[in-house]
Amino acid sequence: MTERDKVFAGSIPKFYDTLMVPLIFETYAAETAALVASFSPDSVLETAAGSGAVTRALAPKLHAGARYVVTDLNQPMLDYAASRQGADRRIEWRQADALALPFADASFDIVVCQFGAMFFPDRIAGYAEARRVLKTGGRFVLSVWDRIEDNAFADDVTRALATVFPHDPPRFLARTPHGYHDTGVIRAELTRAGFADIAIETQEAVSHAPSAREAATAYCLGTPLRNEIEARDASLLEFAMDRATEAIVSRHGERPVAGKIQAHVIVAAG
Repeated sequence: MTERDKVFAGSIPKFYDTLMVPLIFETYAAETAALVASFSPDSVLETAAGSGAVTRALAPKLHAGARYVVTDLNQPMLDYAASRQGADRRIEWRQADALALPFADASFDIVVCQFGAMFFPDRIAGYAEARRVLKTGGRFVLSVWDRIEDNAFADDVTRALATVFPHDPPRFLARTPHGYHDTGVIRAELTRAGFADIAIETQEAVSHAPSAREAATAYCLGTPLRNEIEARDASLLEFAMDRATEAIVSRHGERPVAGKIQAHVIVAAG
């Protein structure tokens, strides 16, 4: 992962939330919210909350007296998430680094992190922090994307952009969102962080978009992939989106489009 991989600023949060979230995140957010709520927690910490897909799905499922602390390292994303949520006295919004959480030991029943661990520069440290702030019997619920070949639109876009920049292809999607998919490595790192009871389930779903163009736009404008394209040649951004659109059309048609997505959902306890 590069420093540019962590930059969700400018127009990216809006495109991320309005295009990427419906495309690939909402389905898993709903499943994650149902899973967390099934444990009937009194206190929940969300790390790497992004634009708030899980927050919006989970908050209505928590009881009236629950405490819900929502954090992200990236302030623009956290601000955007808060703007979408609406007033809720149970929710505390706080900028925080998942690798150095500003909370006391044994503070939460659940720590939840949807599709954020891939961005941790030191995942074992991040997992150890999650375990530290969990109460006895608490659970760490997280999800990560499976390999890019099992996520159709991400794979299509990555292959298309390699034809635009053949000598230096943008590899953000393969490198970071889809670069942490080995379940053996995930289990080993959680174990090193102190978790003993680890369940991993691979879940396949279907991604939907109104058109191939909208799916291509989501990836090219709603993720740090945009930063990679513009760093190579900003004048080629529209052309790159055209090529990504053509790649999706060639495999899935023009409108509407549907493609496979796949992720690992993990529940870990001390």
